[in-house]
Amino acid sequence: MFPWNYGFHWSTGNVLFLGAFYTVLVVVATTVASAILRARRAVAAQQTDAIRWRSDFHDLPPRDRVCRHVLTGEFQVRECPNAFDCRQCETHARLVALHPPEAPPESGEELLGMSFPLDRFYHRGHTWARLGPDGAVTIGLDELGRRVLGVPDAVDLPAPGTRLRVNGPAWHIHKRNRDVRVLSPADGEVVEATGGIGGDGYLRVKPVGRGFDFRNLLAPCEVKPWLLREVERLQGALSAEGVPTLADGGVLLPDLSTAYPQADWDAACDAMFLQA
Repeated sequence: MFPWNYGFHWSTGNVLFLGAFYTVLVVVATTVASAILRARRAVAAQQTDAIRWRSDFHDLPPRDRVCRHVLTGEFQVRECPNAFDCRQCETHARLVALHPPEAPPESGEELLGMSFPLDRFYHRGHTWARLGPDGAVTIGLDELGRRVLGVPDAVDLPAPGTRLRVNGPAWHIHKRNRDVRVLSPADGEVVEATGGIGGDGYLRVKPVGRGFDFRNLLAPCEVKPWLLREVERLQGALSAEGVPTLADGGVLLPDLSTAYPQADWDAACDAMFLQA
């Protein structure tokens, strides 16, 4: 049936067979090559995001790289050795086993007029993740992040099908000629992206693989000490310009960039969104 076989003769039937055979062979080879190429691109993208975040993390000031267990008083001084990814941290696992998180109160935390619901987990780059009944996770920007940014000029949300990785970019916000990268709190694939100029960007993400792992995120019992520290960091970023961050009554202003146009707003964004 093949030209190299003894006794092969060119005929209509043999030509049709060879045409069909090599067509199938080309389709299979193309499919395999395409799959390999996509896999290599995915691995490369994952490695690129991880390398970029590790570099950015180590460029942050030492006070901004503090371990989450310093916030709760379990350590006096400790720098996070895992770039805020506690999923593989033996120390974190041991401390959680010794002091399991308490059940959150039904009401959320409120600090300086900002609401932080406790039905979700918080990322230290000021995003949150809330697991829904359908197994998907909703991701959004927390209230402190929203007040630092105010109303953005533009929002670049990822397209459905985009793969997100912890500490990789989830979406980008443009404000005052600045591109603010918002970090993803969870791994997964985007199934829906909503929002826009108003600043209310939300993503719905489905798990890829065995499901979501939220050990890298702050539990409800950690939210209040973290927020207190974050407000101090924000105050420090702005105080160099002599700008107060609190209005009368101890309430954080809803749009710092508009309220204090003379402030070092770039420094505030760097501090809150973990950009070196």
